[in-house]
Amino acid sequence: MPDEFKPFSSPACFTHEMDNTYMGFADRDTLLVVLNQLLEAERAGTRIALQIATISDDPELTTQMMALHHDEARWCAVLTRAIVGLQGEPWTKTGDFYEKVMALPELPERLALLRRGQAWVARKIREISPRVGDTNLFSDLSAMLAAHDKTDRPTG
Repeated sequence: MPDEFKPFSSPACFTHEMDNTYMGFADRDTLLVVLNQLLEAERAGTRIALQIATISDDPELTTQMMALHHDEARWCAVLTRAIVGLQGEPWTKTGDFYEKVMALPELPERLALLRRGQAWVARKIREISPRVGDTNLFSDLSAMLAAHDKTDRPTG
């Protein structure tokens, strides 16, 4: 008996017509919320690093904080571009994290909380990355994760 042609219910050649959520990726609204949360955190990080650099009398710590400030500012720009690229509106708020860190009286406590904040950002990126369908955004988030995972973060 000859093989009969049986059409597939969803041929592979039509997968390009499926949206990202069908393929298991995060939808646009979910991405916008996470990217804006990261933007708030990075904005707080820039302010914290600059503030610590300004008040520090340790040249090595000042250098570390200025490098962190520039790094965080870079990620703010990357996140803002990604949000706009998704036709979203970047939030303008700086996260409450800035106030929490700067309310601490001692520099070692501030640096410890800043390190925990960096770890939070890395964790959020790890959570969302597998659900990012856009290769450019995935690449940007991977680079951001690598920067936040660096072992030479502020030590005080």
